[in-house]
Amino acid sequence: MEMNERQLIQEILNTVDVLYDFENADEDSKEYTLLITRQNNDKRDLETVNDEMKRYFKEANFTYDEKLNPEDTKAEVRVDIARG
Repeated sequence: MEMNERQLIQEILNTVDVLYDFENADEDSKEYTLLITRQNNDKRDLETVNDEMKRYFKEANFTYDEKLNPEDTKAEVRVDIARG
């Protein structure tokens, strides 16, 4: 059974072990905006967490466009991804 995009995204984010919300999810165009925050006990640098997420998403054939510490949200990273 093949995972759909949303399941694959959740699998990746659970592997990286971050808290996340879907700010936007367009299932038809396979484009998603994610709000990512490290868990309270996570001692990793934000850049380290972002690099890990980016690697997994690129391996899964997603584009990855991130903004660290976006001003209009409490999230630490806003990521726009799309499946090619």
